[in-house]
Amino acid sequence: MTTTVAPTTAAPAQPSGRPRAANFLRMLPLSPAIGLMLVFLAGPIIYCLYAAFTNMALTGTGAADVKFVGLENFRKAFGSGAFTNAIWLTLVFTLISAIIGQNTLGLGLALLMRKSNRIIRNFVGTSVIGAWVLPEVVAAYLLSAFFNDEGTLNVMLHAVGLPGQDWLYAAPIIAVSLANIWRGTAFSMLVYSAALSEIPKEIEESAEMDGAGGWRRLLFVTLPMITRAIMTNLMLITLQTLSVFGLIYAMTRGGPGTKSQTLPLYMYEQAFSFSQIGYGTAIALVMLAIGAVFSLIYLRGLNSEAA
Repeated sequence: MTTTVAPTTAAPAQPSGRPRAANFLRMLPLSPAIGLMLVFLAGPIIYCLYAAFTNMALTGTGAADVKFVGLENFRKAFGSGAFTNAIWLTLVFTLISAIIGQNTLGLGLALLMRKSNRIIRNFVGTSVIGAWVLPEVVAAYLLSAFFNDEGTLNVMLHAVGLPGQDWLYAAPIIAVSLANIWRGTAFSMLVYSAALSEIPKEIEESAEMDGAGGWRRLLFVTLPMITRAIMTNLMLITLQTLSVFGLIYAMTRGGPGTKSQTLPLYMYEQAFSFSQIGYGTAIALVMLAIGAVFSLIYLRGLNSEAA
């Protein structure tokens, strides 16, 4: 007699709570950092989004009775000549001091240090990084002494028979742009020094053996191989330069008049000097949008390079 054994069906496995508990335990050490970011980063951003659409002020009606005003602050900003002037000066300041100045000079110094001996590398590195680590107010004081009517620049010009002038009055946006170049070039130099050190020497030696000169090797070998570093550096220094406040404020306070009043200084004046917190916060959101546009441009360049 043959007995048939019915196949046994395994009971479905019960979901275990252990993986979820393990993930929770792994996230637990991060909870203080996440809490701090929510309080000190996300919190102010949310508050700014709220304040930008209100008539919030430090004094007067806006201090006692905060009301929702919609897009009024933004209409007021884009209808103001002072705001348009601040945007223009911000773009000029960023173009001269970051995109052209710090980026180009940083790359040049990195190339120089790569080809020079140890003494020159130490001297250049110490000099450039020394300017970078100076407190912003100290750097502003030194550059004010350099550019003013009786400063070092005019002394050198008079020594070679050229006329001098008060550069902080005659060309303030150029003066503060050069000051920012002097102070911030070290970052670009370090980024490019690290990128250049990753280029295999065999590639450049092969290009040299094929008859490529120094400029051709730079344009067609070196720069294409450090494109990602270039785009990353441009994004970082652009965002940093857009928010420069202390250096310009200590050197010119945005003057004379509004000739060096970039968006951070204009925002500070409206929010704290004129007590218009809502309007000043709206300007801050415009600054955030400008930074986001630059970031998207650079990130698109990085993505196209990766592809």
